[in-house]
Amino acid sequence: MKFKQLLVLAWPLILSNSFTTIQVTIDRIYLSRYSPESLAAATSGLMIFWTPFILLQCTASYVSTFVAQYQGAQKTERIGAILWQAIYFCFLSGCLFLFLLPISRKIVALTGHSSSIQLLEEQYFYCLCWMALPNLLVATVSGFFSGLEKTKVILWMNGVGLVANSVIGLCWIFGYAGFPRAGIEGAGWALVASSWISALVAIGLVFQPSITKAYAIWEQYRFDWNLFFRLIRYGSPAGLQWLIDCLAFTLFLLLAEWFSTEALIATSIAYAINSVFYVPLIGLGQAVSILVGNNLGKNKPEQASCSAILGLRLALVYMAVFAIILIFFPKMFISVFTVDDNPLSFDQLDEIKNILIFVALYSLFDAVATILGFTLRGAGDTLFVSFVACSLAWLVMVVPTYYLWKYNGEFLWAWAFASLYIALQAIFFGIRFRGGKWKSMRVIEPVLD
Repeated sequence: MKFKQLLVLAWPLILSNSFTTIQVTIDRIYLSRYSPESLAAATSGLMIFWTPFILLQCTASYVSTFVAQYQGAQKTERIGAILWQAIYFCFLSGCLFLFLLPISRKIVALTGHSSSIQLLEEQYFYCLCWMALPNLLVATVSGFFSGLEKTKVILWMNGVGLVANSVIGLCWIFGYAGFPRAGIEGAGWALVASSWISALVAIGLVFQPSITKAYAIWEQYRFDWNLFFRLIRYGSPAGLQWLIDCLAFTLFLLLAEWFSTEALIATSIAYAINSVFYVPLIGLGQAVSILVGNNLGKNKPEQASCSAILGLRLALVYMAVFAIILIFFPKMFISVFTVDDNPLSFDQLDEIKNILIFVALYSLFDAVATILGFTLRGAGDTLFVSFVACSLAWLVMVVPTYYLWKYNGEFLWAWAFASLYIALQAIFFGIRFRGGKWKSMRVIEPVLD
């Protein structure tokens, strides 16, 4: 029954997270056929945007842990209140994000990329800044429904966005159906348009009468300083872990270009392939986090532990299958990003295949780190998670890669350091999980325990 409960809760989250990755991957495929430079710039440009944005998104979506624990504690009157605090956070953060627009050129210049790549990165990043607010609203509403274990609703928001971006992106990149042929800039504005479409669907779903009545949403609209800052207190460290991860891999991509443009393109393709298979793990981890939060709200820590272990087993089986396919059939994935008139991609075939071996090897550790990381976050142990990520990312991956470049080392060793970072993260999360301190943690008010 627990296995069935986890799968029922997880599959919509897995699918909806996959929609986001598929959406970005479709853009990369479109751009790979527009120009190799656009593909490289879109990958690094998205990472530049995602680095500050992920902190805000994870803070907003952490509403799911509050909702799950309030639901478990049978304090549904507090669910509407935490939803409003997250919405207020979205509008504040989304508006503040626009202050990056005047300095977008300076931000992109920090990459040190060639001027042609920087111009494309700046165009893409400028567009993406406008999708911060709608994406935050979608993250909040997704967290709200996932905390209630109504995960199927989330499919509507992400599914509509995927279809919209696929159509609008194709037209705006290549100039079909009356759209201008705008290349990477068209891809960026297509993401903005599809994000707002998803946000409007999300708003319609959360404010439907049956939901507003069940959780007293209209009655709980007041700003609550205590609850607002509790959301930031627990949510921002959770976001910090993802920010550090994102920042580390962003710098990793930037350093790859310092080695050579070929290394950047090879790394971008490998990263895109890895993302397609990794994102379903996030959906499974979110489901585990919800079950952990709900069971801790009910003061049933052993059931929370069982949910985590079950999720870990599923994740390991899934990533083991992925690793085997990646090692023995790499061309099946690489061919998606190559075309006949793009010899650069074919020239890099052997290098990409070697990189994918590292991706396959660290994927099992990635499964452990992801599931146990979500378990700890579902309990409220977010400070430890962010501390581990912050410490290891720089010491184990970024700094060694920099010295490899400085002393003319082989770029493939950089992927070895990246693999070591993921492995150590999994080990530390495993030790913390077995220690059991997380079982006594809560994010809701002590009186509700």
